[in-house]
Amino acid sequence: MIEKKRHKVFMQGPISPQFIADSIAKHSTKTAIGAHDIFLGQVRSDIKDNKTVKAIEYSAYEEMAEDKFFEIREAAFSKYNLICMHIYHSIGVVEAGEICLFVFVSSKHRKDVFEACQYIVEEIKTTVPIWGKEILEDNSIVWKENI
Repeated sequence: MIEKKRHKVFMQGPISPQFIADSIAKHSTKTAIGAHDIFLGQVRSDIKDNKTVKAIEYSAYEEMAEDKFFEIREAAFSKYNLICMHIYHSIGVVEAGEICLFVFVSSKHRKDVFEACQYIVEEIKTTVPIWGKEILEDNSIVWKENI
């Protein structure tokens, strides 16, 4: 049995717009692809305890989380007719307005990418052991229950 290549998901700090743009640009040579779908998770400046969230500090049980990401990836490739998939999630501090999750799927047809992207994001949110503590404007901390 051939061992499937595992892709590192975690990135220290925010995922930059340039990284996202470069990822998209690299796919222009893959001419069998007819559709892409992208999900970008961004840190919101919610109000907690009458204070504004200025950042989230993400942490994870990384080895277990990477295993879960691999399971999600393999399940998505089995379930949908995908050509390519990339998942990146931040670790560490991400300021409000910055990107913390980047999911990028590609296929011959749009229906596959729409359904796969939604499936992947929901699986990440419900099964991957990632935690966040919201850092408020006065530097107090609120633990975020659902990343």
